[in-house]
Amino acid sequence: MSDCGGGAEQANKLERKTLIILLSINAFMFVAELVLGWLAQSTGLLADSLDMLADAAVYGLSLYAVGKGIVYQAKAAQVSGFLQIILGLGVLFEVLRRFFFGCVPQSTLIIIVGAVALLANIICLVLISKHREGGVHMRASWIFSTNDVIANLGVIVSGILVALMGSRLPDLIIGTIISLLVVRGGIKILHDAKETRESVKRA
Repeated sequence: MSDCGGGAEQANKLERKTLIILLSINAFMFVAELVLGWLAQSTGLLADSLDMLADAAVYGLSLYAVGKGIVYQAKAAQVSGFLQIILGLGVLFEVLRRFFFGCVPQSTLIIIVGAVALLANIICLVLISKHREGGVHMRASWIFSTNDVIANLGVIVSGILVALMGSRLPDLIIGTIISLLVVRGGIKILHDAKETRESVKRA
């Protein structure tokens, strides 16, 4: 029994260590992308920065849930899911605003920042992949990290298209897609959390 308990405690320590690293990376990238995205006038970067903020919040909630019961983990995942949806809808509003009042963003800055964000999220994905079969809170973190890599690739492509076309439309399209990915990820996490809580009630 003591070995089992020790194994669970060791697993919890590894989860905590991983989540602290993920939280730190995403918090830093949120600030960097927010500032540089605003300077670049890029909806895609702003959307990705808010996605980083949502991820940081999710990792914080997941950190809170480590070592606690399944119900606590499901509640943490549920809160993170709602947060994802709210932020995603907020960025969609920003896309609409920039469609009417925005200007052509700085493509070079978009590509450089997008590449740095991609590298950061690949590191996060590698770290969280070791825990993706864990509790619902860790599965939520895996979903976010996977979406982030896809979003970063989209940001880089949009930067290239902005440079080639001299138009803000690619940036707005990518910003919209990232926002929809954020909302979709939030809905998926809410569904997973609901199923987990219902399974606990049936047990």
